[in-house]
Amino acid sequence: MKKLLVLLLAVSLGIATFAAVPTAQEEMRIGVAIPSADHGWTGGVVWWAKQAIEDWEEKEPNAKFFLVTADGPNQQVGQIETLMVKGIDVLVVLAHQSGPVTPVVEQAANEGIYIVSVDRGLTKPVSDIYIRGDNAGLGRVSAQWMAEELNGKGKIVALEGIPSVINKERVEAFEKVMDQYPGIEILDSQPAYWSTQKGLEIMENYLQKYDEIDAVYAQDDDVLKGVLQAYEESGRDDIKLMLGGAGSKDIIKRIMEDNMEGPDLVRADVTYPPSMIATGISLGVKAAKNETLDGFYQRKLPSDIILRAELVTEENAEEYYYPDSVF
Repeated sequence: MKKLLVLLLAVSLGIATFAAVPTAQEEMRIGVAIPSADHGWTGGVVWWAKQAIEDWEEKEPNAKFFLVTADGPNQQVGQIETLMVKGIDVLVVLAHQSGPVTPVVEQAANEGIYIVSVDRGLTKPVSDIYIRGDNAGLGRVSAQWMAEELNGKGKIVALEGIPSVINKERVEAFEKVMDQYPGIEILDSQPAYWSTQKGLEIMENYLQKYDEIDAVYAQDDDVLKGVLQAYEESGRDDIKLMLGGAGSKDIIKRIMEDNMEGPDLVRADVTYPPSMIATGISLGVKAAKNETLDGFYQRKLPSDIILRAELVTEENAEEYYYPDSVF
């Protein structure tokens, strides 16, 4: 797959060669290795991967896909090794954990397999394309919206994700914006591991610990669901707004309908789309076909793509609502 440059040189020199990249008439073998649906967002990743594969199978009958899902990094390593035995041309991978998975992906790259890395990235620069959400942007957009909604004053509690580079980028960007608003105080910030149950437990503790809370930043929609449950069960009514993230269909629907009983706590969200795996698969197909993007005049596909963190409100929520998605 990585013999694209050799192919281009050979063509320019008029030399016949057998390229590693399949032509449109040859079978394209594309492996997709992703985590199992262990929470809402990864459930969305699995759904979007299947959707993209189904779409491409209709458009490209010569494309053969191998989709595998893993419960842990060791299982994913074994699955990628099996995909390599199957003779894949392209590997689209969302690493379960970057460290343990990187060596086998590097091995695949060294064997000429085209690598599309999605979301969590790898510990070495071995991918041909790296596509991910804007984690710093998610934290920044969230903080800007919350600060404006609070008119620059209030007490906030925060629930973070899994301690990781991704979480660090989000938290630091959020806090950097809030530092510009001396009237806003972050009372507490704890890891909720992007878990509804952890969100419930931490919010219960916050509600017992702090008599006055104006806003909650949950960073993730799964966590937000636990936060909402804890707040509703507490009987309190002091919180003015709550904000999650990632754009789950349940939260988007709530923003669209704007008819929930009680105060309108959830009126915005910030995207971190699980559909990025579908984009990765599409780019993998284009790479296998030696194609570039429409209107993109360079010879190769972009090597690094960051998807914008977009603010979702009642005005534009319908554009982000996918009712058939599991997330």
